[in-house]
Amino acid sequence: MAHRYNTPKDIEPDEILGDSLNIPGFREEQFEGRLEKPLSLLAPTLLTLGFIFLAIIYIGRAGILQIIQGDSYTAIAEANNLRQIPVFAERGVIYDRNLVELAWNRENKELGFSLRTYKNIDGLAHIVGYVSEPKRDLSGKFWQTESLGIDGVEKYYDELLKGKNGSKLIETNVQNEIISESGVRQAESGKNITLSIDSRVQEKFYTILATLSENVGFRGGAGAIMDVTNGELIALVSYPEYSQGDLVSGDDTRAINRLLIDKRTPFLNRAVSGLYAPGSTIKPIIAFGALTEKVIDPSKKILSTGSISVPNPYDPSKPTVFKDWKAHGWVNMREAIAHSSDVYFYEIGGGFEGQKGIGILGIERYARLFGFGEKTGIDLPNEQSGVIPNPEWKEKNFNGEKWLVGNTYHTAIGQYGFQVTPLELLRAINAIATDGLFVTPHVKKEETNQKEFPTTSIGGYVEYYKIIREGMRQGVLEGTASGLSTGSVALAAKTGTAELGFAKEYVNSWATGFFPYENPRYAFVVVMERGPRGNTLGGVYVMRQLLDWMALHTPEYLKKTE
Repeated sequence: MAHRYNTPKDIEPDEILGDSLNIPGFREEQFEGRLEKPLSLLAPTLLTLGFIFLAIIYIGRAGILQIIQGDSYTAIAEANNLRQIPVFAERGVIYDRNLVELAWNRENKELGFSLRTYKNIDGLAHIVGYVSEPKRDLSGKFWQTESLGIDGVEKYYDELLKGKNGSKLIETNVQNEIISESGVRQAESGKNITLSIDSRVQEKFYTILATLSENVGFRGGAGAIMDVTNGELIALVSYPEYSQGDLVSGDDTRAINRLLIDKRTPFLNRAVSGLYAPGSTIKPIIAFGALTEKVIDPSKKILSTGSISVPNPYDPSKPTVFKDWKAHGWVNMREAIAHSSDVYFYEIGGGFEGQKGIGILGIERYARLFGFGEKTGIDLPNEQSGVIPNPEWKEKNFNGEKWLVGNTYHTAIGQYGFQVTPLELLRAINAIATDGLFVTPHVKKEETNQKEFPTTSIGGYVEYYKIIREGMRQGVLEGTASGLSTGSVALAAKTGTAELGFAKEYVNSWATGFFPYENPRYAFVVVMERGPRGNTLGGVYVMRQLLDWMALHTPEYLKKTE
């Protein structure tokens, strides 16, 4: 009998035929119910061939880089250790007429370039200007490689002053330490410039303007003194001004922001870019036009009772009244200039009853003859030109309104839409002082036997200029400019007061003229901007204070010329 342990087990049919369809209990993710199949020899063969192909490509590329292109890549690798850096040019020095340094360079090895430095006195900012220094990015590389002039002479003569940068190569190691350096191109220093400005007069002029503005309440002011023979400016001031040092460094952001939001506009060069109603300072030009057009004899007298009245065609009971600032009585041309009679200039400007006027077109013609409404050509940036009102101007700016005789009257005394820059007025008065010499104001002093800035002549009868000068001299001796009567120098002058504001509660105060009276050498202009109407100090006060100071400290400007 066979042993029970060796008895074979019977095999059931479902053990042979069973699969995943009829035995759902298989876990296929564990490969239950699947038959194993041996791997084909093709797969490892293809994998081996792929590795061999990639190896061939890698070895070939390495060979190209090492053998064929090796030299060029070696040069590139070496160049990565070489850097070209700028060698900064020294900016030209700016001097005043007495060779006092106004702008120069201070070496800074730390920054790699010289810092622009300015003379620390008041009144120079708008003339000299300032620069923007070279700038680096966060990696230390320069993205601005030059000192750029931003304002004043620094900007206008930037190409002359800045010179030309050089460059050099430096070699560094992996620690970025300099191993060696070699020069490639030397820097060329900028040219020096000598200005016609006297920094002593400039500083004092500015100080007087600033003090009066702060004490009385003027918003600002401007002034200039110019050589009548060639247009050289001895002084050109504008108050308030900015700090050049703050703007060059740019570090004091609070100070810069204060300048930007200051309602007194310290960045405005009022002498060059400020526009103001000229007031009565325009009267000498109106007088010249009346003489040239022969609408009046200079000895003829006109009665000023304090006003004139123009009939109202729509309501005869309500005539239009044009006031004088006071009743002057009977005045001729010289007296009208000296005492600044509005009525006299209403009549010779716009006509009245039996007196013929030159009319608005005549006013415009002679204003333009003396340079109003156009730039003077001064060698400073941002110059503006004035406005001479006329019928077309009114129609454009006042919704098509027609020109009236009253508009002519107001234009004849420098009001209404009349606007000038202080430099425009200075150039016009210069022509009165010199029998019509028309100069180009400038701050760069011309070199010997070199004429950079043109002069021309307005022309006209010499006698007419003489009559006007006599009226201006009389104004100093007994008229509105009597505050300028000083023993230090004989001068001729014309004042002006332009009313501002809806209620005319503010004024601009002008003084302009020339000295010495005989053989004039210098013309001047002062405007004090937007001060209280009741104040009695203005342009005349500023000029008188300056003349008294000059008599003691710079008497050479007040001497008589032959």
